[in-house]
Amino acid sequence: MKKSVLVLASLGLTGALMLTGCGKSDDVLVVGTNASFPPFEYVGGASGDEIMGFDIDLARQIAKDAGKTLKVENMNFDSLIVALNAGKVDFIASGMTITPERQASVNFSEPYYEATQMVLVNKDNNSINSLDDLKDKHIAVQLGSTGDIMAKSYSQQVTAFNSGFEAVMELKNAKVDLVLFDSEPAISFLEKNPQLKMVELDFSPEFYGFAVAKDKVELLNSINTSLSTMKQNGGYDAIVNKHMK
Repeated sequence: MKKSVLVLASLGLTGALMLTGCGKSDDVLVVGTNASFPPFEYVGGASGDEIMGFDIDLARQIAKDAGKTLKVENMNFDSLIVALNAGKVDFIASGMTITPERQASVNFSEPYYEATQMVLVNKDNNSINSLDDLKDKHIAVQLGSTGDIMAKSYSQQVTAFNSGFEAVMELKNAKVDLVLFDSEPAISFLEKNPQLKMVELDFSPEFYGFAVAKDKVELLNSINTSLSTMKQNGGYDAIVNKHMK
């Protein structure tokens, strides 16, 4: 499978911009995430309860560039934008696809990752070979995700779960026909569940961005500056190589 690629635009921004967010301290930047989307965010580490991942490493560098400490708040994916606009987090880093619907509520950074949707099925299922084959199938998705939004255009039978793990368990128990999920997390789940297989269909590409509240223009500019710097100095590629196979 072809790996996703970076699509950051060249921003031409210079200088370090101070981040002003809603952390309890001026020295803290609070990021909201849903840590059930490996390799972008997940729970692990030596203690078994550390929130880690591609997005988290990017977010930590963004905070470091501003001289701040990153604080991670883990919550359901469909609660993230609500929490952002309520001032409970400063920005969202959670493999969030930039869509017109979300842009009505929040602003997004420059795209930092290109992805696409993938289908996961049990290995004995050979019935899905095209988008047309999704019609009337029972589809499991993560609540509020791009897959959740897209699945409804293919089938009337869509069940949404709070995490991708729950959706995959439903598939393994043969209670749904397939899981519709972003490509890299789908690969991660596939590696841990050899009884499943992945089907690539002709889905359009999608682009992830960090979300900020509409009135946090300075914060948005700071995030974009950090992303641009990471792209130029090799920091972004190092994080990609750490998390992506």
